[in-house]
Amino acid sequence: MAKRILIVEDNEDNRFILVQILRFSGYETIEAITGIDGVEQALGEKPDLIFMDLGLPRLDGLDAARAILTNPITAQIPIIAHTAWNPEQFKAQALQVGMVDYLQKPVPITLLKATIERFLKLN
Repeated sequence: MAKRILIVEDNEDNRFILVQILRFSGYETIEAITGIDGVEQALGEKPDLIFMDLGLPRLDGLDAARAILTNPITAQIPIIAHTAWNPEQFKAQALQVGMVDYLQKPVPITLLKATIERFLKLN
């Protein structure tokens, strides 16, 4: 059974590219456009991994991650920040919330795949 990855991304082009890369790599994808939708999808679908943009409508990625990680149902799902936001300003906040890594867009495909494998333990 393919591992399922939730992509929480409001930019349609960024979401499309990430979905295509992940599906081509053999993963099942779930999509959400807002932070609130991301929290709901995480609760309902219980994915194996989450890619979370930080600049999201309705609920930013930091607050969405906090909501996911403080809920006992979803607390064990690794969340990776996948954002264009400057890591010098936001990486520490993302890690403090409980995200497991911080990838700044654009992310080289080799780094993206290596990061996924590290957190899904597919090595």
